[in-house]
Amino acid sequence: MFNRIVRGFEITIALIILALLTNYSNPSLSHPIEKVRAYTRQIEFNYVSWMANAAMIKLRSASIGAPYTLNNSAQKQAVTEYLRVTQTILEKEYQLEQIYADAAILDKEIASTSIREELANNQARRSELAPLAESILQDQVSQILAENGLTTIGQPVPNVWYHSTALPMALIVSPRDRIEQTANISINMDLTVDEQAALEGSVDKGLNTSSLVVHIGGVGVYPTMVMRSTDTRWMLSTVAHEWIHNYLTLRPLGILYGESHELRTMNETTASIAGNEIGELVIERFYPELMTASHPRPGLISAPFEHPQPGDFLRPPFDFREQMHETRITVDTMLAEGKIEEAEAYMEERRLIFLNNGYLLRKINQAYFAFFGAYADSPGGAAGEDPVGPAVRALREQSDSLADFVNTISWMTNFEQLQEAVKQ
Repeated sequence: MFNRIVRGFEITIALIILALLTNYSNPSLSHPIEKVRAYTRQIEFNYVSWMANAAMIKLRSASIGAPYTLNNSAQKQAVTEYLRVTQTILEKEYQLEQIYADAAILDKEIASTSIREELANNQARRSELAPLAESILQDQVSQILAENGLTTIGQPVPNVWYHSTALPMALIVSPRDRIEQTANISINMDLTVDEQAALEGSVDKGLNTSSLVVHIGGVGVYPTMVMRSTDTRWMLSTVAHEWIHNYLTLRPLGILYGESHELRTMNETTASIAGNEIGELVIERFYPELMTASHPRPGLISAPFEHPQPGDFLRPPFDFREQMHETRITVDTMLAEGKIEEAEAYMEERRLIFLNNGYLLRKINQAYFAFFGAYADSPGGAAGEDPVGPAVRALREQSDSLADFVNTISWMTNFEQLQEAVKQ
């Protein structure tokens, strides 16, 4: 046990140093990211303090030996209680937001007193439960990693360490004349929608760019950050996704993450494919009651604002990924022809169609596609006709195992190597 704690601590220090070297270097003021940071320095998220605090939580939990003292039934009960309290917190936070957004409520502090008290009590309870519940989920993911050959002498390197927390947001910046992520800067989580829009407007006006503040589900620092959620399947897949990023960070593909669009897409698509597979295996092993078919979302149709009566026409399903795929392809074509303003007008028209079909997208712009297009583990969607995602998926299909796939792609340093691999 002592050796495992020491190794986890050593890896924590190593990855913190790597994060410092990667994210806190001092490029010249002409560097694209530094130009954007002129607008964000006062609101950037402090990862160093967050990682130090999360690492201490993990070390204290590891020193107790949890979850090895509990049987499977007790472990599941601990996770269930943790998710129940998390659900209550999310509900209370939403109620609090409603009160403060309601102009009819004059004394918001008095109106929210009982909710804030309940929220504080549940947050304290969650803080008590989190170390044990997270240790249990970490151990379950670790067992699946070991069974699938993604460990060293039976142990994952680095250890599967994650902490569930409110996450920062990310400011994504792309040129207007093409879809390319030139900056991804983590900013504080408490920016209001108005403040997000104002930040985007300032950056775009000052730098002639396309920007978007996006919410994220996880961050591959160490310990990794995972959004608070009560969806066990999503959470396990995200824990595994972010661990894969840690695994890749110790290999060429992860080290070169930000060197090109192709390498970033290779990283994210690999993490998504592997994370989803690992998450499903954890569900199958430890939470088989969740292995039920999901109910498809009711289909809606692209309709005008006046909302015709339901009986006026048949309502074929609205396929989000297919429609977003079509949007991306059209935008790529327009931008290639130099039709920037026309492409931006088209994206706004398409956003309204998505809105009419129940998808609340604040913006669809070049930055939207630059960010979401990198997650190409499934055909279609925001990636458009980008060949990187299909190549990564092809490598997974022709690989003998998940470990063979991850280990093969982890040592690649450019997209050409991936193309050659899938030709064989």
